[in-house]
Amino acid sequence: MTARNFFSKLEIKRIVAAIQEAEKDTSGEIRVHIDNFCKGDAIERATEVFFKLKMNETALRNGVLIYLAVKDHKFAIIGDEGINNVVENDFWEDIKNDMTQSFRNNLFTDGIIYGVLRCGKKLKAYFPHQENDIDELSNEISFE
Repeated sequence: MTARNFFSKLEIKRIVAAIQEAEKDTSGEIRVHIDNFCKGDAIERATEVFFKLKMNETALRNGVLIYLAVKDHKFAIIGDEGINNVVENDFWEDIKNDMTQSFRNNLFTDGIIYGVLRCGKKLKAYFPHQENDIDELSNEISFE
């Protein structure tokens, strides 16, 4: 099992559809990235990926990354400064805890979709869709 084949084609379509749904009513951007391994801390690796994907370059700094290392069983959720400045201090950890429950039951697709949709609701509350909004980042899952 590798990062690229961890999810089936149908599961990938479901995740991408969830990202599109979550972003429909917000100017925020959500990405999902899947790695094989994470040698160190998942948050540090997610931060590297965040910058590599140029998620820090959105106009309102409201990007969110859900990061998963499949072989090391690690994951993280991080947001850019715009969203971090307005959410509760434990918001990302709360989502992560709920996703962990799905992951423990081998419901990885459901866990990712839950996290994406929950992030989308929070983004909508603080960064509602504006008439001139554009989709600044790809909705596709990235892999390494």
